[in-house]
Parts: sequence; C-alpha cells; structure tokens
Amino acid sequence: MQKLIKIALVGQPNVGKSMLINSISNSRLKVGNFSGVTVEKAVVEFEYKDYLFHITDLPGSYALNDYTLEEKVTKQYLEDDEYDIILNVVDSTNLERNLYLTSELLALNKKMVIALNMIDEAKKENIEIDEVQLSKIIGKPCIKTSAKNKIGINELVKALIDKFETPKLESKLIFSDVIEEEINNIIKLLEAKNHRAELTYRELAIKLLQEDKKIFLSFHDEPIWIELQPLLNNAFEHLYIHFHTKNMKDIFDDEKFAFAKGAVKETVTLNEKIENKTLSDKIDNLLINKFLGLPIFLFLMWVLFQLTFELGNIPMDIIDSFFATLIESTKNALGENQISSIIADGAIAGVGSVILFLPNIVILFFGIALLETTGYMSRVAFLLDGFFHKFGLHGKSFIPLVTGFGCSVPAYMSARTLKNEKDRLLTLFIIGFMSCGARLPIYVLFTGAFFSQEQAGNILFLIYISGALLGLVAAKVLKITVFKNEDEPFVMEMPKYRLPSFKLIWHTVSNQALMYLKKAGTFILAASILIWFASNYPKHLEYEEIMNKKIEKAVNIHEVEKLENEIALYNLENSYLGKIGKFSQPLFEPLGFDWRMTVALETGLAAKEIVVSTLGILYGLGGELSEESDSLIDKVRANIPFTSAVAFIVFVMIYLPCLAASMVFTREAGGWKYFVYLFIFTTTTAWVLSFIAYNITKVIVI
Repeated sequence: MQKLIKIALVGQPNVGKSMLINSISNSRLKVGNFSGVTVEKAVVEFEYKDYLFHITDLPGSYALNDYTLEEKVTKQYLEDDEYDIILNVVDSTNLERNLYLTSELLALNKKMVIALNMIDEAKKENIEIDEVQLSKIIGKPCIKTSAKNKIGINELVKALIDKFETPKLESKLIFSDVIEEEINNIIKLLEAKNHRAELTYRELAIKLLQEDKKIFLSFHDEPIWIELQPLLNNAFEHLYIHFHTKNMKDIFDDEKFAFAKGAVKETVTLNEKIENKTLSDKIDNLLINKFLGLPIFLFLMWVLFQLTFELGNIPMDIIDSFFATLIESTKNALGENQISSIIADGAIAGVGSVILFLPNIVILFFGIALLETTGYMSRVAFLLDGFFHKFGLHGKSFIPLVTGFGCSVPAYMSARTLKNEKDRLLTLFIIGFMSCGARLPIYVLFTGAFFSQEQAGNILFLIYISGALLGLVAAKVLKITVFKNEDEPFVMEMPKYRLPSFKLIWHTVSNQALMYLKKAGTFILAASILIWFASNYPKHLEYEEIMNKKIEKAVNIHEVEKLENEIALYNLENSYLGKIGKFSQPLFEPLGFDWRMTVALETGLAAKEIVVSTLGILYGLGGELSEESDSLIDKVRANIPFTSAVAFIVFVMIYLPCLAASMVFTREAGGWKYFVYLFIFTTTTAWVLSFIAYNITKVIVI
C-alpha cells in the first residue's frame, strides 16, 4: 500500500514554485480553478518509492491576507483544508523578503519543509546561505534547490518523507518579549478555565492578539469571554504604548520583519557594497560589529552607571536632610518615649533610608528603558549570541538577564521566550547574578562610604559587570555539571530602529518607581517596625537602673555619653534581633561580618531594600557615633571595616533574590525543589566568593 502525502505548495510570486514541482515530478500540472472562484488551481501527483505525492500549488502570496483574491484563497486553504506538509519555496536571492511569509506559515504550527530555491543564482550574486544553521533556528528543514538546474531535488523529496514520518514539533516562532508576555497571560487564563479548542492555546492567543475575526466570534458567546475581554483590553493597551500604534497588523508586521531580518543576519553572508545598504544596515554595521560592538555596549553601560551615581547624588542630600528633620521633629513633638521611637527610629528611619535611593533607581530604569525602546537591546542580544554560547547560554538569554538589572520578577517571567527547557532553567538560575534595582541602594551606600565621589561611578559599574561575569561563569559550571544538552538556536529578532518613545519610557519607569515606593510604604514599613521592635525588646530594666546610677555619679559630659552608649549597645546586643545575629554570626565571622551585618543580610531575604533600612536602624540605635555622624553613610564608614564591606558587597551580589522574586522563580522553574537548589547554589557561591574577597582585600589593605 502506498502512503499518501498531501502537500500544500506555498511561496511568494516568482519564486519558481511551478518549475520546482515539475522538476520533482517530471510531469505536467493539472490546471483548474478553486471551488467558487476564478483563481487558478494547479495540482500534480507522482509516485516515489512507497509514497504517492499529491501537491497543490497555491497562488503566489506575499502574505496571508484577505487583500487580494489569491491571498484569500491561499489563507483559507492553509487554515481550513486537510494536508500533511507545507512546502514553502523561497527565493534565495531575496531571502529576507521571502521569510516574511515563512514567519506567517510558522504561526500555523504545521509540518513544514523550506526549499531555498534559485540557489545557483544566489551563488552568482555572491550570497552564501548557511542552510544548516537556518534549519536549526527556524526549526524546519531547509534544503538548497535549483528548479532550473535540478539541484537538491532528491534531498528535498527525502526531507518531505522524513517530515511526514516524524511527529510534529511545536513551532519555534517567538515574538518580542512584550508580545510573549501577553501571549502567556492569555494562555494562563485558557489553562485555568480548561478551555476546549481545536487549536493550541498558543495559536489561540496569537490569533486573539492579531484580532482574528473568526476566533473572536468563536469566543464571543462563551462564558470565558467575560474574563477574556478585560485581559485583552489590558494586553492591547500595553502593546499600543510599546509600539506607539493601535494598528495590530502593523505591530505584527514589524515582528515578522524583525524575525526575517534576524534570521538573515545569522545565516546569510552578503558581499555587497556599503553604498547599497540602508541607514539601518549602516548603523547595524557599527553597533553589531564583532570588534566595535561590545566596547560600544560596555561604554554605554559605563555612562549609565556614572549618571546613576553622579545625578542620583544631587537629590540624595535633600532627601536625607528632609528625613533627618522629620525624625527630629517627630521626636520633639511626641517626646522621648516608645511611641516616638517606633515612629521616628522605626517607621520613618526605615522607609526614609529606602526612599533615599529612589533617584538612583529612576535613572537606572530610565537608561535601560531608553536603550530597549530604540531597538538597541535586541542588537546587543544578537551581538552577544556567539559569546553567550561559549558559556552554555543562548543570545536570547540576554533580554531576561538585562531585565534582571531592573527587577528579577519580570526577568524570570521573560525567560519564557526560551522554549528549550534546559536553556530556560539555566537562564533562570543565573538571573540573580544580575544585580536588580533593589540592590542598588546597598551598592550606593557602600561605594559612597568607602570611595570618593569621583571613583564611585566606576566602582558601581565594576560591581554590576563583575556580577554579570560571575553569572556567566556560573552558567558554564551549571551547563557542564547539571544542564547538559545540545544548544538549540532560535531566531534573534532584529526590530526596526525607533526614536525613543518617551511615553513608553515614562510608563516603564513610573511603574517601576511606583512599585518601589509601594514596597517602601507597605512591606518595608512593616518590616522596619518589626526590626525596630526586635532590636528594642526585651527590656533590661535592672541593667539600665545600675547604669543610670553610674550616670548620676558621672563627673563630666564625656563620661555620661560613654555610659549611655554602653546601655544602648548592651540593649541592642541582648535584644531579639541581637540574639538572632549572635546565633548566626559564627557562620559569617570568617567573612568579617559583625552580627548587625549578618542580621541585615538575613532580613534582605525578604527584600533587598530592607538591608539598607536594617543597617540604618541597627547602627543608628547603637549610639557609638560622634555628633557629627548624622548620615547613614557616615555610620557605615565608622562601624564597618573596608575589608568586611568588600565581602559584604560580594555576598549581596550573589545570594538569593527577594521573597517576591523567589516565589516567581519557583513558579517559572516548575517547583519547590528548584528553589531549594537555587538557595543552596547561591548561598554557597556567595559565601565562598565573599571569603576569598575578604582575605584578598585584607592582604592588599595591609
């Protein structure tokens, strides 16, 4: 019995489809019309070994639209008729334009083989195509052919048979992060509702975002529509802001062009004169140049961190003075009592020490958002693809990693664009090495305390780059030991260059800043009060009574201050917080940490911003400072040795992210066991590297 293979032959006009199937079958086409229309229908049948091929040559179409009758017929056939494989014929001399249609065919999620036709003409034009790499990144076999000279015909037939006999794999068509985020939101709702449909949830989500009328109608009378409609409204609003257009066709057209351009950039070598290139191509030649691209990126990052520190310092003094005045005014108004202390030294001091660094956070978020909206970050992902592969990562990992400089929560979520499970898990495990915005206040505090203002920006840049490099080394170690698998490439999208969208930048930065302030006004406020309580109780009245008698007998003000400091220190060390710190201090003593630094690290497991507020409360209450030491920076400089500060920064760079990010990691990774692995991995790595940093710094300083 012969096996019947039904093939839909698809391609743009003038790619040589008809000549190709004549070369395959050595037979003439049977020509007729599609049912109910005047559009020509060409069909050919031929036998090969145990297979009967039935090929339908669909009308040449630039895209799957309803604009022309030919395109409408092709689209309807591909969506509604029965066939086994799509044979997509593309013109090798104009691959970028042809891959636009290929991206639409990939969205259909059907078995597909791509014929790179006219390969002989491409060679004459000095166009070299790496069909092996193209096959890998698209996820479909790509065969070089020439219908005219009958090149690659046997290979093409064998590829069709292989594709017919093997199970269908999910399409590797991936969109930009903002669209992928909305696709995943829709998929989550469909999964939660256990929605039944012939199409996959991903296909439904894509069609809904593309405003497909047929799919909208199918949902409209379903109960799920009540929840789906507001979700779609939010999705569209998000996309409108990001792409600054409300035309969804234009948005997805840009995505298809980005896909096509990225695929060509990765697989095609063109020997063309620079004069023939567009302005976009000329800019790409500079920004993704293999020699200049990386130095340009590092320079831009260096400028960003310089600005983060230099510009951020201007409003810091104002904010610091404001909260210092507010604390003093509160104490004067309420008097010296426990209520006054909890409000001033607990709530206001804790929240104030976090809000102090808001300008730095805003500047960092603004810089990253600016680079993203112009299309530059996608170029950097392409640029770093080869470099990342050396460490077992994919170039597409760059977007989640650079997002991690802002906040780990969206970074973990954006790793969904990596469809290979092991690549995705590996990326999730090292996102924490990219210092999030919540760690920035800690770095600014310590760099401000131990380095001059001229050096601080450079040190800040060095901290961030060191964390990123450590992440890459960790990725290599994990790739060799845990996540062993063959690299699975994806298309690196190359979106159009755009002028900065300040509406989108404002949307991104304001949302991040509001999230930061919300955390300061709720979570961190509660934590600050809790830390104040734990550092003030239990009371040691007998000891205080003995010391107060000594104070009464003191002969001068210096002796009074000394005895008052002893009371404060004794109370703090014997408080609940002090006992926790003293209990765990032996673990951190080899790193040069005192019990206060230990407690600050432990509270940082809830939120990294709390590290700063904890240090502010603990050292502020210690009373060991002179009257001139008003700011937190002065207190840190006076109480923490430089060697311990270096080890502390290294530990903060690496250890477990905040509670919210850890929960998102657990969900994205697929279970609590991965969270346990992450905790062990990051804590061990942080301790070992902090120990090394502490001892090396001790030798250098001595």
